[in-house]
Amino acid sequence: MNDRGMTTAEYAIGTLAAAGFAGLLVVLLGGEWMTDMLRGLLQKAFAAGT
Repeated sequence: MNDRGMTTAEYAIGTLAAAGFAGLLVVLLGGEWMTDMLRGLLQKAFAAGT
């Protein structure tokens, strides 16, 4: 059985999946709700240290 080119196709699918996941993270982390959540967590962390 000749599977030449199979590795290239697997790399292409992996690259597309990684790019899609990165795009999803950009959308989720770029939202205002995420900024508010991180700000709240940091404020609680600094308040706990005092």
